[in-house]
Amino acid sequence: MSYKLNINGKQHVADVDSDTPLLWVLRDVLGMTGTKYGCGMALCGACTVHLDGAAIRSCITPVEAAAGKAITTIEAVNTTDIGRAVQQAWLELDVVQCGYCQSGQIMSATALLAQTPKPSDEDIRGGMAGNICRCGTYERIHAAVKQVARQIPIRKAA
Repeated sequence: MSYKLNINGKQHVADVDSDTPLLWVLRDVLGMTGTKYGCGMALCGACTVHLDGAAIRSCITPVEAAAGKAITTIEAVNTTDIGRAVQQAWLELDVVQCGYCQSGQIMSATALLAQTPKPSDEDIRGGMAGNICRCGTYERIHAAVKQVARQIPIRKAA
């Protein structure tokens, strides 16, 4: 079956079975390899992308569930102010060690900060839960999210 996908603001067509995981469409069909395969069971977070702004695990999301929705991958996270700020904080605080999980970590952090610009420590732990870092850079990840939160202007109610 043919699916029209809005990925990073561009239209793509994928001719795949309806239950094909979005991860495989991104990586194998469309050649977008920034999103990583980790566990295939939504337990590690390496495959995190945004679907209509929400962080989701693309390894268990069937392509038919993503059709017609806005999909954002790590390749386009820098198109938003928050995405750029998260990437900059990752660099400034030397978050990355091996780097394999970092695209998923960045996508989760960006979604968290877009939803909750001034997260508490508990909000950060909850928003980043399920993103596993085998190198154990959790403290640096947490610090980077806090750094970006300090930079986000407080929105005033209209």
